[in-house]
Amino acid sequence: MKMIKALLTLGCLLLVSSAMAADNRLTLFENVRIFDGSGTSITDPRHVLVRDNLIDTISSEPIQIDPADTVMRIDGAGRTLMPGLIDTHTHLAMGTISQVRLMTGDNNYATLLSGQAAGEMLMRGFTSVRDAGGPVFGLKAAIDEGRIPGPRIWPSGALISQTSGHGDFRMLGELPRSDGEMHMSERFGYAAIVDGEPLMLRRVREQLMRGATQVKLMGGGGVTSLYDPLDVNQFTEREIRAAVEAAEDWGTYVMIHAYTPQSVQRALRAGVKSIEHGQLADEETIKMMAEHDAWLSIQPFLGDPDPRLPEGSPRRLKQLQVAEGTDRAIRLAKEHGVRIAWSLDILFNPAKAEAQGRELVRMTRWFEPEEVLQMATSTNAELLALSGLRNPYPGKLGVVEEGALADLLLVDGDPVENLDLIAEPHKSFLIIMKDGRIFKNIL
Repeated sequence: MKMIKALLTLGCLLLVSSAMAADNRLTLFENVRIFDGSGTSITDPRHVLVRDNLIDTISSEPIQIDPADTVMRIDGAGRTLMPGLIDTHTHLAMGTISQVRLMTGDNNYATLLSGQAAGEMLMRGFTSVRDAGGPVFGLKAAIDEGRIPGPRIWPSGALISQTSGHGDFRMLGELPRSDGEMHMSERFGYAAIVDGEPLMLRRVREQLMRGATQVKLMGGGGVTSLYDPLDVNQFTEREIRAAVEAAEDWGTYVMIHAYTPQSVQRALRAGVKSIEHGQLADEETIKMMAEHDAWLSIQPFLGDPDPRLPEGSPRRLKQLQVAEGTDRAIRLAKEHGVRIAWSLDILFNPAKAEAQGRELVRMTRWFEPEEVLQMATSTNAELLALSGLRNPYPGKLGVVEEGALADLLLVDGDPVENLDLIAEPHKSFLIIMKDGRIFKNIL
């Protein structure tokens, strides 16, 4: 029944998308209040005209349409129009499938689940995501061509990991490896196991050749992996620098998985621009991030029970250690002016994917609601723009302003006054528009 429901939903989304593409290149939102993504308040009623995939006109007066034009008119009735949400650390190919099923099942099954996950993410109001590792190049192409619904994707390609690192999915029985031998996670593009600078250059360049908009390295121990302790440093500074230089030659940057002061500082010295996680960073490290103008892409990890991590298990203990540092890391980053991006890091966890909006609301522990909304729109869009000429979607995102790309949500209420509306997208998001096309309309 669940699969039938998913297929029906997908069919409806494709019909809506196709109809919008063929018949409606003008959409007029009338009588909407605007949260523009860059400010902190919501406007008085306005009218917003979308022409093709751009926001054409924003006016306090009614907008006149040429009688010869076909226009879809939407009466907002005082509801809130805001930018589509952005998540800067997702794993669409690995988010809603178990690790065991991914490693032992049919790869076509995993690919189909990634398509379903992309459609569901769009229906939660996330119109853009930076994918932090996994084979999503084909998924991105299918979405961009309009074949299936989903968010804009900034893909990283394979997780680049050292032997024994956080992206090494092999079991002990699969060791040792012979020269040239590749694990199934490498053959299918989930990971690339690298030791040494020459191989680092090759694997980074391969991801860029496939269409990576930035490169993802695993620079330290992780929670969900079985064999690498949280405190270990991964990759030498020379190896990381080789990746940074290869990415810079393509006009883009490196993002790195790192929790501890040692791993974060090593990455910064090598030129990394985006630190993923960073929960165990101390004040010296946070200051160093500010000095290097690096981003902190952080998640509200607070140690919630996780059925994948039994109480007392080594992985559960690592999870709690990370959770203990979340509050300190965010407060230090705010104090020292580090640029903070919100993300969720959905990995092998369908329940967490469904709670994406609720996890964003959790950021009110450290920020005002309007700051949370700004972070998940215009601020996160600035991080996406670091990919420079590798940006697959030229144009301005994360804002409601004339000339910006038309990724828009019509919210049934005021999300600044009641941020919990974001946590219930199925009820609160009456219209979801991406690239000027409506994918959901329940008015």
